[in-house]
Amino acid sequence: MTTRTTPFQSTTILSVRRKKEVALGGDGQVTLGDAIVKQNACKIRKLYEGKILAGFAGSAADAFALLERFEDKLKEHSGNLVRGATELAREWRTDRVLRRLESLLAVADRETSLVVTGTGDVIEPSDGVIGIGSGGSYAVAAARALLAHTKLGAREIVEEALKITSDICIYTNNRILVEELT
Repeated sequence: MTTRTTPFQSTTILSVRRKKEVALGGDGQVTLGDAIVKQNACKIRKLYEGKILAGFAGSAADAFALLERFEDKLKEHSGNLVRGATELAREWRTDRVLRRLESLLAVADRETSLVVTGTGDVIEPSDGVIGIGSGGSYAVAAARALLAHTKLGAREIVEEALKITSDICIYTNNRILVEELT
């Protein structure tokens, strides 16, 4: 699943589920206009005592504010990913300050993967594959092909799909970071 509610030209975040594994990864490129200003940024995090994976595309400052609020929601709801994401999306859509934030979140725990948007969407992909950011569509396509035609684990699929994406998308580089829950 890929989403394009805002035309973010900044990164690629990919999450893949295979069997009991889930991995979430992102590239390290930060672009300002038509220039690359950083190549090794970290756009993924483990939250809630390492039990939840999160990645963002869009404005970094906005994403950090959202990740902080999301972690607060997770604590309020004892780590329940769906409830925390739903509450964040509701607040993000209705709060006068938050609704101006320009970012997308991809989040996952051992059972569920979600995209959370500022329009109030909390979307669970049917195949467990999430791609956000400028290279999201390329990464999803590569991941789905690798899922269908290889026996690679979730982490390896994320790594390979992001490498493929970095060869196609000018806003994605090959300095890839991956976190996983097994």
